[in-house]
Formats: sequence, C-alpha cells, structure tokens
Amino acid sequence: MRAIDVMATAVVLARPDITVQEAAKMLADHHISGMPVVDTDGKLVGIVTEGDLLHRTEIGTEMKRRGRLSEFFASTRELASEYVKEHSRLLSEVMTTDVVTAKEETPLAEIAELMNRHRIKRVPVLRDGKVTGLVSRANLIRVLASIGPDLRHSVTQSDSEIRRAILNELSRSRWALQPQNVIVTNGVAHLWGVIRSEDERNAIRVAAENVSGVREVQCHLDYASAPLY
Repeated sequence: MRAIDVMATAVVLARPDITVQEAAKMLADHHISGMPVVDTDGKLVGIVTEGDLLHRTEIGTEMKRRGRLSEFFASTRELASEYVKEHSRLLSEVMTTDVVTAKEETPLAEIAELMNRHRIKRVPVLRDGKVTGLVSRANLIRVLASIGPDLRHSVTQSDSEIRRAILNELSRSRWALQPQNVIVTNGVAHLWGVIRSEDERNAIRVAAENVSGVREVQCHLDYASAPLY
C-alpha cells in the first residue's frame, strides 16, 4: 500500500501569519493534534502540533528553568529558541519548519519508518511542494485492523480498482466517506468513519456491496466523534 491509498485528504491547513491563539483554536475546533502550515501559494512551509504550543507563558507552562550550571553550558541559540517558543505571538515563529514529508507513491512501510525514526505522529503528503494529504498513525492502525492474518503482501491492483470504484460510487452522495476511510484487502471492503444515522450506515454499506469485485463488506462505522489525526 502507498500513502495515496490511506491518506486523509480533507486536511486542515494553517497560514504562517496567524497568531498562536488562532492556531490553537483551529486545533481545538477541528479536534486534531497537528496541522501543516502553507504559504499563499499553497506550498508547505512548516507544521504545528500540540507539542509546539505546549510551553506558553500565557498559561504558565513555560519550560522549567535551568540550574545555573545547565544554563551556563546551554547555547545562547538554544535559550533564545526556547524564549521565542514560549513568548512569540506569530505561528511562523513557533511552528516546526524542518518537516518530514512523503510523496503520494511512498510505501506505507517507509512512512512507518519515518514516524518511528523521527518520533512523529503524522506525515504530510506532497505533490509539487503542495499538501495533497496527510498520513497519521491512526491511518496506519486502520490499515492494520483491516488486514486479515494471512495477508502478507501489499494491496493488489484489483483491490486498488475496487477501492476507486467504491469511492466513485460514494462521491455522488452527501453522506460519502472520506477516501482514507475506505480500505480494500483481498476483495473485502472495510468502511471506517463517523455516521449520523443507521440510514447512512446502510446506504454506505449497500453502495460498497454493489461494486463489482467486492466479496464482502465490513462496516466499522460509529456514531462516536473522534479526532481525524
């Protein structure tokens, strides 16, 4: 499987010129823990996460003050960076600019390795420098939950075709699932996401069942509201 097969495409994007408080409100309002930051041309310039906003002077959560010896050996650059993180009002001065990214064709194994190596929870997916999606740990867990115990190979071409057909059928309706919530393995369609009624559940199930090549449909749809990533 590749990034494009599982990535979230409805990605919340921030601009670098907004305030830290505006960025925090966006995270809270959308129930997410991080979001890419793009410039006026839509090019990725950074990413902001809850960790970037954790130590703030407004709420009294500044970094614990160093002892005299530690303070002496710390570089002025490190101390200045901490101060900016704690006090700056602009997102551009608080966000992480060294962003780990992937391409749409990047295999999931490589993305998982990036997450592990850099200790991150999400990887923006780029095409020509612009964000087309985002792969999070939650996306990878859903793939794992959708794969049978005997499946030891990547998604087949026929599974990709079936998935595209399901997404095409769902795209005609307002109750359609997000692309990352449809996973097909060995002809079994796994449907994830949040629904508002049993009618929606049934409609989504029927739409998948009627696609040629689908051997079985497994619904993991729920009413519970959960973070997107």
